[in-house]
Amino acid sequence: MRAQADLLGDRPFLWAKRHGVWTARSWRGTAQAMDALARGLVALGLEPGGRVALVSENRPEWVIADLAVMAAGGITVPAYTTNTPDDHAHILTNTDARIIIVSNPALAQALGDTGGGIIIGIDSTPGALSWDAVIAQGAGHALPDVSRSDIACIIHTSGTGGAPKGVMLPHGAILADIEGARDLLADFGLADEVFLSFLPLSHAYEHTAGLYLPLRLGAQIYFAESIERLAANMAEVRPTLILAVPRLYETMRARILDALRRKGGLAPTLFHKAVAIGSKRTLGECVTLSERLLDPLLDRLVRRKVQGRFGGRLKALVSGGAPLAFEVGLFFTALGVRILQGYGQTEAAPVISCNPPGRVRLDTVGPPLAGVLVRLAADGEILVQGETLMRGYWNDPDATARVLSDDGWLATGDIGEIDPDGYLRITDRKRDIIVNSGGDNISPSRVEARLTQEPEILQAVVEGDRRPHLVAVLVAAEGSSREAVARAVARVNQTLSPIERVRRFAVIDTPFTIENGLMTPTMKVRRQAVRRIHGGILEDLYKTPG
Repeated sequence: MRAQADLLGDRPFLWAKRHGVWTARSWRGTAQAMDALARGLVALGLEPGGRVALVSENRPEWVIADLAVMAAGGITVPAYTTNTPDDHAHILTNTDARIIIVSNPALAQALGDTGGGIIIGIDSTPGALSWDAVIAQGAGHALPDVSRSDIACIIHTSGTGGAPKGVMLPHGAILADIEGARDLLADFGLADEVFLSFLPLSHAYEHTAGLYLPLRLGAQIYFAESIERLAANMAEVRPTLILAVPRLYETMRARILDALRRKGGLAPTLFHKAVAIGSKRTLGECVTLSERLLDPLLDRLVRRKVQGRFGGRLKALVSGGAPLAFEVGLFFTALGVRILQGYGQTEAAPVISCNPPGRVRLDTVGPPLAGVLVRLAADGEILVQGETLMRGYWNDPDATARVLSDDGWLATGDIGEIDPDGYLRITDRKRDIIVNSGGDNISPSRVEARLTQEPEILQAVVEGDRRPHLVAVLVAAEGSSREAVARAVARVNQTLSPIERVRRFAVIDTPFTIENGLMTPTMKVRRQAVRRIHGGILEDLYKTPG
């Protein structure tokens, strides 16, 4: 940060809307605020290795706080703003964080009992020390040296099953990861990049690739106002790179297709023709002479409009955090929007592999980043080695030993394949595999992905472990009747093998959301929570005769 501030000075770095106007913090101003807050934290008693919890929405002060904790020799413990008091209690107790930086009174109240920890409010917060007061008392305090091997942060896994574990990431892990990502994206030229940040910075994906990668690139970061304002912010900011999870791209695709259905006229025909020809080109299939002649017109009438939805100067969408359905990746690629699917885990800082811009294979997650080694265990589990790996789980040596071998290989829990060119393909989650009563192995994620590709089905969870067949709990898309959902399930079943077909299903009224605890903050379904809440429905499906 200091090196970039010396180089880039008063150029804009962090942008946020204030009173409806985008306002920037410069590189120099950010570095100065970082060091001032770091001295204040030292004055409060933060010692090297001390943990500081950070609970805030994405904003420039989040970045300053994170950098300040590290500059003071401490360890940042980010927490999601959607956490319940029990979630916060687990994290604070687990890490013994004695200082808590919180952005506003509502989030301070959601903390619950902090066990007497010191609370610092970014905005005016009753009972908390003010941000400015902490800075003021730090004058004259010295800052410690920080080494590459020191722990930078403890990021808790999002907890799709069981209690979240605190992943200890050294400075070197994050530095190595962003260098690998920078090398991967070098074909773009990486000049004057603009990122639009909307995934939670408390998640490892956004923390590394959405914050410290742009910092390394000297890029500008705009913090989106909200998910609801994302489309408007894209048009205003005109980002060059967007990082998101597959759920966002699925939603974008669904909205584009829905708007097209309502529009009528010639537009749907032209649009679907653009997708069809673009798909042929992407897949290396034969394009007829008439299609080649029509394609330039479709570029002007269709593809440029889709590209305009992202601001008009987008170099790539980057997808991570969960598997991207092949059909979704092909859809955007066919419309001239490059999409780079990657793969990672919090335990690997987090990016392990990603498709390079000029050599995309949509059915893979690309080759490993430079400095990351990948091999497959005898059962197909993906194993990873390199400086990007975590030091272990905080205060949990048993869990650490289960995934991190003595010779430094991380067992990811994912099953995969590596093609002759070194591209990695994820085929399943080791612990999510369903073994039916006939002994067949079934991938629930594969079936769920097929179901949610149908416009009538918004969300799906399938079940069938030790059962004779699969059943599903489905959430219908807005305006879709149960009969329409049934027809969609029937269509999907025709594309699946007999053991993968969904024999019974229930449509529930309430979607899986972050707020009701059925999705993680990065929009992954919490399977155990769905089973716990809707277990009775799933059980009844097996009692249905026929």
